[in-house]
Amino acid sequence: MDIFTKFKTLDTAFEQLSAVCKHNPFGTTIEKLLSATVGIINGQETLLFGTNNYLGLSQSDAARHAASEAALKYGVGTTGSRIANGTYSLHQELEHDLAKFFNRRSCMVFSTGYQATLGMVSTLAGKDDYLFLDADCHASIYDGSRMSQAQIIRFRHNDADDLRKRLRRLGDIPGNKLIVVEGVYSMFGDVIPLKEFTQVKKEEKACLMIDEAHSFGIFGEHGRGIAERDGVETDIDFTVGTFSKSLGTVGGYCVSDHPQMDLLRLCTRPYMFTASLPPEVIAATKANLEIIKNHPELRHQLHDNASRFYHALRQAGFLTGPDISSVISIILDDVPQAARFWNRVLELGAYINLSLPPATPDNRPLLRASIAAAHTTDQIDKLVQIYIQAAQDVGLTLNNK
Repeated sequence: MDIFTKFKTLDTAFEQLSAVCKHNPFGTTIEKLLSATVGIINGQETLLFGTNNYLGLSQSDAARHAASEAALKYGVGTTGSRIANGTYSLHQELEHDLAKFFNRRSCMVFSTGYQATLGMVSTLAGKDDYLFLDADCHASIYDGSRMSQAQIIRFRHNDADDLRKRLRRLGDIPGNKLIVVEGVYSMFGDVIPLKEFTQVKKEEKACLMIDEAHSFGIFGEHGRGIAERDGVETDIDFTVGTFSKSLGTVGGYCVSDHPQMDLLRLCTRPYMFTASLPPEVIAATKANLEIIKNHPELRHQLHDNASRFYHALRQAGFLTGPDISSVISIILDDVPQAARFWNRVLELGAYINLSLPPATPDNRPLLRASIAAAHTTDQIDKLVQIYIQAAQDVGLTLNNK
């Protein structure tokens, strides 16, 4: 019996992808970083447009110095979980800083963003509860929902009316109701109409969790995300997010005003049974959080860059998602063409992400670019020209009439 038999379909699909794509889109190695926006890939200087490094802070001097000092003072790892020996004063300081930044009572820091959403969804919803998930929610949210043993009810993407209908169908059936949405969705970069969802949440007396992974540091007057931008922060029960996007490090968090939030430290398995973040990562994250607080010009520059790129793609005739955000994707019709396009873009000197069904909305392949504040207008314009050249080289017809 071959234990890998169940992966045969995946193996076949990868072989077909490899036949049309010289380079492995899921195993690209950045051999050297020259800056937040340029690296060496396959021995070639390459523009980095697929890193989620939205504010360029993975390369910040403040974070590097903080990490170095913390490593010298505390060592490079904790060797234990937060409920054992893995809580240092730095962890508590970061939780305090994040809670204060969000104007919330409590914060829990997790070792990854995946574990933050996995842990909160799987713990807050029990077997007698109901989880209402946007159809396009991240894999970590769906993984957490399976762990929770709650009944899962999906609603149409960004459709508050569909959510309302599904909530009302339950009537007076006992059980808590937890709605889980995202601020910015990672495939198309489309933005939730959050005011509509908070209205439904209040009408139906449900709890609401938002994942601000791709909107933290980017939207809102202070960078707190879509909830701040839309003026509905007090209507959000739980906010989760990651350090690996705008904060430029690794880890995750959940903030809330719930008075019993700390009780979750004793029952959230991804928090309890994972080694805590090493001191240098916590110190770097604290340093970058200060930059986000004190440098709003970074998110202003990011929005300018994203708008420039989005409108240039539309003018050139590419099919894009509906909104301008830090994630801007173009939509193609079939996987072989998308793979050839990705490969050609890399050969022409830019790294982007190839996203394939079934992980994409509507089962269409996407070429996904992460726009950063650190990108220059010349780099943005060069990527547009690379896209146009790649489209020509792979036979993609552009609707630029």
